[in-house]
Amino acid sequence: MLPQAKLDILLARHAALENDLLGQLSSEAYVRATRELSELTPIVEAVKAWRAASEEIAGIDAMIADPAIDADMRSMAEGERSALLARQTGLEQDIRVALLPKDAMDERNVVLEIRAGTGGDEASLFAGDLFRMYERFASLHGWKVEVMSMSEGTVGGFKEIVAEVKGRGAFAKLKFESGVHRVQRVPDTETSGRIHTSAATVAVLPEVEDVDVTIKDDDLRIETMRAQGAGGQHVNKTESAIRITHIPTGIVVMMQDSRSQHKNRASAMNILRSRIYDAERQRIDSERSADRRGQVGSGDRSERIRTYNFPQGRVTDHRINLTLYKLPQVIAGEALGELIDALTTEHQAALLAAESTA
Repeated sequence: MLPQAKLDILLARHAALENDLLGQLSSEAYVRATRELSELTPIVEAVKAWRAASEEIAGIDAMIADPAIDADMRSMAEGERSALLARQTGLEQDIRVALLPKDAMDERNVVLEIRAGTGGDEASLFAGDLFRMYERFASLHGWKVEVMSMSEGTVGGFKEIVAEVKGRGAFAKLKFESGVHRVQRVPDTETSGRIHTSAATVAVLPEVEDVDVTIKDDDLRIETMRAQGAGGQHVNKTESAIRITHIPTGIVVMMQDSRSQHKNRASAMNILRSRIYDAERQRIDSERSADRRGQVGSGDRSERIRTYNFPQGRVTDHRINLTLYKLPQVIAGEALGELIDALTTEHQAALLAAESTA
């Protein structure tokens, strides 16, 4: 059964928020209240519908139990009861999922890092394909993508690219994308038609704030230098590039894309906070569950999570054994949501199973 006391609290909170919005609120309080109300409304509607179905089923049960009811009426009532039970079961599942503990970072922006792996130039081209896939997926959700740093491949694509994906719920949608993505296709330069396999690594980190992770000034080694690569005279005159090393973890972030040292430092600190938070998060998760590696979203950067096979036009996610013969649509960002939704559903099922076992 559903936890009725918890449902009563949700309904009361929803009613209180509606009442608050009728009064005088500051602009900040109004935004907070409307945001919370929008999050609660779907589950509150489901709870009300579930309770209404429960009442109807109880009424039908009483009718069926009445010996004065004729056979035809009883048969109609039993058919209606079956339909209501199916609806009630579906609503109950929706409510259970809605009541699952939320990841505190789900609503955050994302720091997206893509690095070419094995495969040389083809890996760089594939890293470029992946970035454009996420860029289009973000656009479909109304999110904004800003490149923070990049190193282009010799024939196109990227050896490495780091971008910020800004939008509500970005981390919730993209967090299962971390891992090794493998591509199988015939490169344009291959004259014999031989299929090559190459890979790129994706890291999806929640964008964290100062309050989320403590970084002591004494733990940082900050170096300035002249930017390397294209840039004309500016490169040789200004020490705008920044390299920050977090001494306790050994995490190093280099930023040189902006001509402003201040902007490069701010971007580097942004990435550094996310990497430190992610490293600590992975450490805690691995300690909490020895079998987490077998679960969706382990975040293990060395885990091969997906294969994009161009000759066969298929994409396979190895964590949930799901294959879609929609490779062009996935690479275009249009069908990526189908994979992400399936991963989310699997993750929720695992959480529900763990909760029922507990």
